Amino acid sequence: MDIKSVFIISIIISISELYALDASFLRSSTSLHRSSFPQDFQFGAASSAYQSEGATNVDGKEPSIWDTFTKQHPEKILDGSNGDVADEFYYFFKEDVALVKEIGLDSFRFSISWSRILPRGRIAGGVNQAGINFYNHLIDELILNGIRPLVTLFHWDTPQALEDEYGGFLNPQIVQDFLEFVDICFKAFGDRVKEWITINEPNMFAMLGYSVGKNAPGRCSSYVQNCTVGNSATEPYLVAHYLIISHAAAVQLYREKYQRFHGGTIGMSIQTYWMIPKYNTPACREAAKRALDFLFGWFADPITYGDYPKIMRELVGNRLPKFTKQQSEMVRGSFDFFGINYYTSRYVEDVIFYANTNLSYTTDSRVNQTTERNGVPVGEPTSVDWLFICPKGFQDLLLYVKSKYQNPVILVTENGMPSDKSLSLNEALNDEEKIKYHQLHLSALLDAVSQGADVRGYHIWSLMDDFEWQFGYKYRYGLVYVDFQDGLQRYLKSSALWYHQFLLSNSSSSNNGLVASTNI
Repeated sequence: MDIKSVFIISIIISISELYALDASFLRSSTSLHRSSFPQDFQFGAASSAYQSEGATNVDGKEPSIWDTFTKQHPEKILDGSNGDVADEFYYFFKEDVALVKEIGLDSFRFSISWSRILPRGRIAGGVNQAGINFYNHLIDELILNGIRPLVTLFHWDTPQALEDEYGGFLNPQIVQDFLEFVDICFKAFGDRVKEWITINEPNMFAMLGYSVGKNAPGRCSSYVQNCTVGNSATEPYLVAHYLIISHAAAVQLYREKYQRFHGGTIGMSIQTYWMIPKYNTPACREAAKRALDFLFGWFADPITYGDYPKIMRELVGNRLPKFTKQQSEMVRGSFDFFGINYYTSRYVEDVIFYANTNLSYTTDSRVNQTTERNGVPVGEPTSVDWLFICPKGFQDLLLYVKSKYQNPVILVTENGMPSDKSLSLNEALNDEEKIKYHQLHLSALLDAVSQGADVRGYHIWSLMDDFEWQFGYKYRYGLVYVDFQDGLQRYLKSSALWYHQFLLSNSSSSNNGLVASTNI
């Protein structure tokens, strides 16, 4: 692929059109530059294996639960699509790494497909050297281009073989099989990978896959959604428990066997909204705290303090698994950094819990989350109905983590907003709303840093438009437009051009990082 041709459509859009943003936004961004951040601060973009790689059944790879789920339940995917092809990153990774370099990113986050390395989920089922070779080539290509790999070990794609054999993350056997997988990865790639994420958004994996059934493997109680199997009152908590123990066991393995030789760091990425009391009442304030504990603290508390939040113990009771003393000791402190994925905020209010309420993870916190208060949205509306621009929530979240979780090192591993697939090519490329979103969130991040939050990196979701789980290809998060109807051609959006210019900018730049370069 001729890399320069990738940029041509973006470049011909006039600069005045690209940056015809509201005056208040322009004023707020004039003092924001890359040099405003610490010198070693990482700026990057993110992706995941199933969402971008394609090549789902070639070179020895066998199915994950997402391969199976999208085939068996296409009705649960908004456009009936799947990740069989996606971006074909498996074949075009060199061209896509060239795009990462052209934009000027320091870091690229990607995940390793478990069933591409271990097709049957464990070593006894065979190690796929072709899978190891692919990730070796990708990592080498990144380093050759001066880009730091940030590697996620599990991004929701449990091998289907383990799901079939014993129920995947519903069974404690998964811990040992996950350890086998990560040990191979540490051994094969750890000499070059200096930042590892064990598990991406374990809270979303447990909730969406096992409480409401919208994501793979599509389990829930029949009174929650249209699921044929599952228990929304117990399974999310079991899955979360084994995810946490798997994470901690992986961290222990890395620290004992690899860290002193490789010099890397390891953590977990947790997604959350910032929860805002809907009204200034004690009940709403307590509800907002509960909502955070049930979504973020569900995982952040154990890896920091060795147990679940107290309020979860009180409200969930015996349905919430208990750590043994040995497990609690292993889990406590099992991170070198917190990965945080933030997109937007929610208003929260208290709800009355009735004795005949059907039990579910989604009702156990006894809160109601909304996107508006008295008809006023929680933030500036965007082109998608669930996401509102709430940079203050981002700042508040980072400071909350600083205060409650012993001021950990933080990597923002996802932050982004989509546009709708229905937009024309030119409309999608001219994504000024996304530029505004990132400018405001970077400004909020910088404010949090100035108040002591130890944030060391920021990764936009996502590098390219890709398969967005239950939403299929309806939403486009990418800095890079992928034309799924015309040979998967890539085009830089104006947000990529802005990011490029921002990464070149400093406090003495006359253009304040807002004029796209035509020479990238």
